[in-house]
Amino acid sequence: MPSITGEVIPFYEVDVTNESKVNAIFSQHTIEGVIHFAGYKAVGESVEKPLMYYANNLMSTIAVMNACLKHNVKKFVFSSSATVYGDNAVPFKETMTLLPTTNPYGETKAMCERILTDTAKANPQLEVTLLRYFNPIGAHKSGLIGERPNGIPNNLMPYITQVASGEREYLQVFGNDYDTPDGTGVRDYIHVVDLAEGHVAAMKHSKPGAHAYNLGTGKGTSVLELVQTFERVNNIKVPYKIVDRRPGDLAECYADAKKAYEQLNWKTKYDVVQMCEDAWRYETAKQSVLISE
Repeated sequence: MPSITGEVIPFYEVDVTNESKVNAIFSQHTIEGVIHFAGYKAVGESVEKPLMYYANNLMSTIAVMNACLKHNVKKFVFSSSATVYGDNAVPFKETMTLLPTTNPYGETKAMCERILTDTAKANPQLEVTLLRYFNPIGAHKSGLIGERPNGIPNNLMPYITQVASGEREYLQVFGNDYDTPDGTGVRDYIHVVDLAEGHVAAMKHSKPGAHAYNLGTGKGTSVLELVQTFERVNNIKVPYKIVDRRPGDLAECYADAKKAYEQLNWKTKYDVVQMCEDAWRYETAKQSVLISE
């Protein structure tokens, strides 16, 4: 968005599983590095539609990496996920042996990591960075960029904001019988701006081979803690109902982020309060646009 970046960036609407179209884009530009974000990302949906997830997430990664090899692009940053750790002990560390993933979404990320790692071994000039995201939430402080899912949100924060705005009647909390302080799932929520800066750091400090880094705060927050924080800082109620656990969800998931700090010179700057404030600022701005339209 030029009003934020001060730059006009070329945009192509292309299915990145289509290798010929991806190659056509690479042919039009001199590209130093690629950040590969494209992929389906909802845990619940992946359980219901595994073939769709495997086809899209794996083939898009292969297509983009093939284009990098063909056009001599050495830097490759991949959007991975904390789900690759499986049901490991928290905090998750990059040195851990990855356990079986608990859902197809996580398995696509683990498989892509293996594909990219093997490709880096076969092509020593490649600099592959695997960024294992925890739970990105929030929005840009301007209120101009945020999360606007189609249909019922699969992620927690846009669901909270839509309930708070009156667009939805109540929030569904999936399970309150986990072995956590309040029985609800615990996650490591990271501000989207911190996450974006993690990608800049990854590009700046990339090195030959394939290297994994956690992008998280290192602190777990439960679903109800996040709801209560949102209510407090924005002075608005968020009605919720406890429903059954969602297949594929873990009780706890949070990061050990020391490696990213030591090797990428990156750490988070924003806390959960700021995440809740920024998410609500974007939602209220979005609602104003919808009303005016």
